[in-house]
Amino acid sequence: MRRSAAILVALGLVLAACQSGGGTGTTGGQTGSKTVSVLGTWGGSEQDSFLAMVKPFEDKTGIKVQYEGTRDLNAVLATRVQGGNPPEVAGLPGPGQMADFAKQGKLIDLGGVLDMNQMNADYSQDWIKLGQVNGKQYGIFIKASAKGFIWYSPKNFQAKSYTAPKTWDELSSLSKKIADGGTAPWCVGLESGAASGWPGTDWIEDILLRQAGPDKYDQWFQGTLKWTSAEVKSAFSTFGTIVNDPKMTFGGKSAVLSTSFQTAGDPMFKSPPSCYMHHQASFITDFFVQGNAALKPVTDFTFFQFPDINSQYAGAVEAGGDLFGMFKDTPNARELMKYLTTADAQQIWVKRGGALSPNKKVAASAYPDDLSRQAGTILTSAKITRFDASDLMPEAMNNAFWKAVLDYVNTPANLDTILANLDKVQSEAYKK
Repeated sequence: MRRSAAILVALGLVLAACQSGGGTGTTGGQTGSKTVSVLGTWGGSEQDSFLAMVKPFEDKTGIKVQYEGTRDLNAVLATRVQGGNPPEVAGLPGPGQMADFAKQGKLIDLGGVLDMNQMNADYSQDWIKLGQVNGKQYGIFIKASAKGFIWYSPKNFQAKSYTAPKTWDELSSLSKKIADGGTAPWCVGLESGAASGWPGTDWIEDILLRQAGPDKYDQWFQGTLKWTSAEVKSAFSTFGTIVNDPKMTFGGKSAVLSTSFQTAGDPMFKSPPSCYMHHQASFITDFFVQGNAALKPVTDFTFFQFPDINSQYAGAVEAGGDLFGMFKDTPNARELMKYLTTADAQQIWVKRGGALSPNKKVAASAYPDDLSRQAGTILTSAKITRFDASDLMPEAMNNAFWKAVLDYVNTPANLDTILANLDKVQSEAYKK
């Protein structure tokens, strides 16, 4: 699984003809009321999109989805599972945490729930294998994202004659030029409730992949490359050239630490802008529009890819996705899991914006704008593609990584100590 995850190619995101999938599977578990409990991380517009996604399921089956959203998914889910009161179906923090639950015997093997022949026809093998532990299917991806995009307003760039950089050196030069003009080049927000810090892990992953290459990236999430290694330290330090320079970020350190990732990019759209660039995955477009309904893709916001650092690793892309698992084997949970894998279900969220689909049968026409179609094309054509590293790490390592990002932004002089502490967590987290 780790090797498959490491070579994740996003051919599963090929935008082809739309046709619903799903399967039959045998019914198991107890016959219950016409409800199914779901725990996920989504709130606000994302929650609205998920509820819109399951509405046809509810209408057709009469099964009501009882959704509970929390940004503290790791802790809430772990507590519920350990207490013997898990939801029937839940979003999983990532493949690494999924493996933890599977090894504890807490997740239902979906091999007898889903029609795996249909799954193999609808998904690429890489997406399927990312949901497996020891050859058994414990998770399914219901939506995906392309990471490492740098968002900007084309109008603001044009007004200043700025051009999208293709290399890190060009990006550094552009950042300095903007800062010298009296405006912060970057808007950064690391706040996300109990998961605060995760937006910074995406920065470090993007940097390490392009700086040290895919092999070192693989060793890192697999737990064999130390956090105190030159490669990981360099990635943190490169991130620090932005977040540790008060001229580089809107509001400085305090704003970086306290601003929600959901609204962090909003100052780009002020007149005059308070920043010019924002690093975030493809799903952020949904939050842009929610914050200002007048904003239009392409016209008001667009992106360039995270620039190359080492030319040897040019064209690298990081991908992410939302993984679901089943904690209780009930007929209603089985029906929902089968539905969530289908193109018919996934294209509902795709059409609403802020999501890509891992189902190959979701059509290009389902995407609401050129930017989302472009994101899918980037994933399918990337020379080097890797899945989000922190999501592949064990839960203890992932949580420590989030905290380390916050500690580093708060006190950059402590980097050596921070990395040494991560080495200690690594030595224990991978034993399980």
